[in-house]
Amino acid sequence: MTSSSVLDLAPVVPVVVLEDADDAVPLARALVAGGLRAIEVTLRTAAALDAIEAIAAEVPDAVVGAGTVISARNVSDTVAAGARFLVSPGWTDTLLDAMRASGLPFLPGVSTTSEVVALLERGVTEMKFFPAEAAGGTAYLKALSAPLPRARFCPTGGISLASAPSYLSLPNVGCVGGSWMLPGDAVAARDWSRVERLAAGAAALRG
Repeated sequence: MTSSSVLDLAPVVPVVVLEDADDAVPLARALVAGGLRAIEVTLRTAAALDAIEAIAAEVPDAVVGAGTVISARNVSDTVAAGARFLVSPGWTDTLLDAMRASGLPFLPGVSTTSEVVALLERGVTEMKFFPAEAAGGTAYLKALSAPLPRARFCPTGGISLASAPSYLSLPNVGCVGGSWMLPGDAVAARDWSRVERLAAGAAALRG
């Protein structure tokens, strides 16, 4: 699987923050049932690595990735847990080298034109645009498409069900990242049927 195929798995990649690893499998099953196979589990909690490992082992139809990857240690830990792609909020040469050496598809984070050009120089054409809304949103990405046509993005950060179609209509956007299909009250109540319904609505989005 290539980085490009991660962008093409679904129009929306759920950005998952889990406090309890026991919720990982039922949550992932609900997302997959709703049509969202690519799932980004962020390394923001102590449960994240266990959650990635559980999804990788027990939800074969999911393509589980690790988000908030910010160090070489994060890369090695998530690879060991079974992650199938990596996402970072930003990048350095050291982090980029570690992600590339992992052999997994990866989406390094960018928010400026210079960062995009620097990645293109290194042969990276698929990137995360973060924080999307704060960094200029659809207007910024549209402005990048003409001078930098090789760059392709997964915008993440502040995107909602209402704004996602505007991003997905852009020629340089493969998918968006978001968490609106994972409302806190539904996850807290373990209302996986609601999560599945919201995932289905996200999966139906097209540019």
